[in-house]
This record gives sequence, structure tokens and C-alpha cells, in this order.
Amino acid sequence: MRGRIYVTAPANESIGWRDPGFIHDGIMVNLQKGKRYYYQVGSDSGGWSTTYSFVSPNEDSSETIAFLFGDMGTATPYSTFVRTQDESISTIKWISRDIEALGDKPTFISHIGDISYARGYSWLWDNFFYQIEPVASKVPYHVCIGNHEYDWPLQPWKPDWSSSIYGKDGGGECGVPYSLRFHMPGNSSEPTGTRAPSTRNLYYSFDVGLIEIGPLSWSSKGHRPMYTTSYESRDAPLRERLLEHLEPLLVKNKVTLALWGHVHRYERFCPLSNFTCGSLGMNEEEWKAFPVHLVIGMAGQDWQPIWQPRPDHLTDPIFPQPLRSLYRGGEFGYVRLVANKDKLTLSYVGNHDGEVHDVVEIMASGQVLNGVITPDGVAGRDKGESTTSWHVMVASVLVLGAFIGYIFGFVSRSRKDAASSNRWTPVKSDDA
Repeated sequence: MRGRIYVTAPANESIGWRDPGFIHDGIMVNLQKGKRYYYQVGSDSGGWSTTYSFVSPNEDSSETIAFLFGDMGTATPYSTFVRTQDESISTIKWISRDIEALGDKPTFISHIGDISYARGYSWLWDNFFYQIEPVASKVPYHVCIGNHEYDWPLQPWKPDWSSSIYGKDGGGECGVPYSLRFHMPGNSSEPTGTRAPSTRNLYYSFDVGLIEIGPLSWSSKGHRPMYTTSYESRDAPLRERLLEHLEPLLVKNKVTLALWGHVHRYERFCPLSNFTCGSLGMNEEEWKAFPVHLVIGMAGQDWQPIWQPRPDHLTDPIFPQPLRSLYRGGEFGYVRLVANKDKLTLSYVGNHDGEVHDVVEIMASGQVLNGVITPDGVAGRDKGESTTSWHVMVASVLVLGAFIGYIFGFVSRSRKDAASSNRWTPVKSDDA
């Protein structure tokens, strides 16, 4: 056990600063695969915590399970100088339920940027860790850095084209608390240019059972998305460069899944390359295994611009959904990942009811099945089939509505005509 002390970046005002004390790192070695271990934290002089437990990873397992989300933050029972994220409580509640249901199956969490939203108020980091303790004490908690951990006008990395992107979102932290409070499995020794440690927490990859997560491996993750239909113009210069420089690498290296945060909604795209959907191969046609992009920044933060409106009606509340966007929703929640040797299943769970609202299956070959929820489970369908079925359904409803409207109008007109004339037959008379 070792202890270290840190201070936050000098950009913070005194009202947000508090001595954070020591950070202790405990290292466990020689763990057996897939075994449950029990542990406590503390000391004889200061007291001991309750007993926690976790299941160690098992590289030989035939199944890999994970919980994925971004932009969660924390909620406080009191008012603070910055906005907090009440929905984060529900996210942790439902993930805790799912972890308990797994029993002795190992799993992990991946939090894709915008971790605590402390933004220079160090007590919010403590509050965040108290809040995630029910899950982080049981399973590995992986993170990547977001704009609310890093962005500041004096940050070292700020190219000329990024003037509209990088502001004061990090509250002056410059990645220091993030880099000291987390230890990711990176081996980079590049200096950060701040008081933070080297970039081991910024770029890394790791294997978890059947899947590999990393920059150019089976699954890639980052904070600001390459694709989104949110009406967010501030990040456009970054998206353009991601499309120009990163997307060709994802396609070339056959990356299956690209996970993104930042946009505080859920959105799933078709297998994409340069805004073009690859064929899904559902009707025995040739198919291309382009990366599937998922935006999953819906775990807690509630601020979000509208969806992209029509270019010719920017002020009208009409938000067409492009064909490349197969599912998008405004509910808070998280994604549950289950992988076996045959396929990968991703399920979007909504916080409002704890139920699954979208499913996609990616076969081991890379073929993607667009998922729908049925009483019998998950049924695959391609985009063409779903679009055609939707058109047929809408057309049928319109025809039925027109027919009912015609009948209703005919009957109403007949009654009106009858009332305007004297052609009626009395059914009762007061005459003797």
C-alpha cells in the first residue's frame, strides 16, 4: 500500500479548492482465474471498511460481459456551485441489479469520458466515488478522459483549428485528478505537459475474455463522437479530422465497434464508412464489415442540444432521422454487452424502467444484424427490411384511415340530408 498527495491545477479559484488528502493504491497479485475474493480497506488505527468481494477475470471464459456508458457524473443531496447529475443515481441502481444477477460471472464497466463533472470542485470527486462504490468495489471500472476532465484555455494540446472546441469545460483540472485517481492498463510514458502523470490513462488497450478493447483493436472507444445526428456544431472541426484521419484506420484494421460519449443521448448507426452504410448481408448479398458506431453518453448529464433539424427549416421542431441512424433515443441509461464465440449482443437499457429498448447483434464474422425486441427475444433484420415494413405499415394505416373517414363522412352527410328534409317516420304519436 502506498499513498500520494496531489493538488488541483492552479486555474481553480479558492472557492472550489479543498485539500484532497491522500490517494491509496492497493495491488493484488497472483489471483486465480474466475474466483471470488473478499477484501477490506483500512487500518487497525483508523478502522476497517465493510467486507467487499469481486470475481477475478477469467481469460478462458466462453463469455464476456460489460456495462458501457459515458457522461454520468454524480448527484448530491445539496446545492453546489455547479450543476450535478441526478439521473446518475438510476444508472448505478440498474447496473447494480444486473451485476447481482450475474452471480459469480466476471464483468467490467467502461465509462467513456466526462467522469464526475467536478470541474475544479474537488469534493465532487469524492462524492462520485461514494456513488459508484456499490459497483466499483465489485468489478473493474475502466475510464477514458473527456472534455470535463481536461479542457482549459492553457491546456498543452490545442491546435489552431480547435479554437471553437476547447474552452473551460474542465474547470482548470487539466486532467490531473483524473490521471491520479485512476490507473488504466496503459504503458505510455509520454509526458502530458501538465502536472498529471504520463499518458497511461489516455491511450491503452486490454483483452477481456473474448474481446479486445483498444484504439485499433476489436473495439475502439473515445469521448467526442465521429458520427452523431445531434445539432452540435461546436465539435464539427474535430469530427472532420476524425473522419479524415481515424476512420480509414478503423476500416482498414476491421474494427467492429466504435464507442463514443459526449452527446448525452443514445444513438446507434449502421456499419459506417464515410457516411455510407455497408451491406448487412441479410439477403445473401455481399456485405462489408464496417465499424458500428454507438453514441452512449446518456448515463446522467441532462444538457443536450436538439437533434439536427432540416437544413431549410432550422427553427422548426422537425428532426428527420437519416438512414444511417438506425436508433436514437432521449432516455437516460447504459449499454449491456454480452459476447460469446458466436456473436456480440449490445442492449440499450433505459433508466426510466430498467428494460431493454434497443438491441444489435454482431456476429463473429463481423456481420451485423439490426435487432428488434420481440416476445421471443431478439430477431435480426436489415435496414431495408425494416424500412420497407415500416412504409407498408404506414401506408396501410393511411389507407384504413382514409376508408374510415370516407364511411364516417358518408354517414354524416346522409344524416344531414335526412334532417334537412321531412322524410322521416314517427315511432310514437300522442294522437288518440
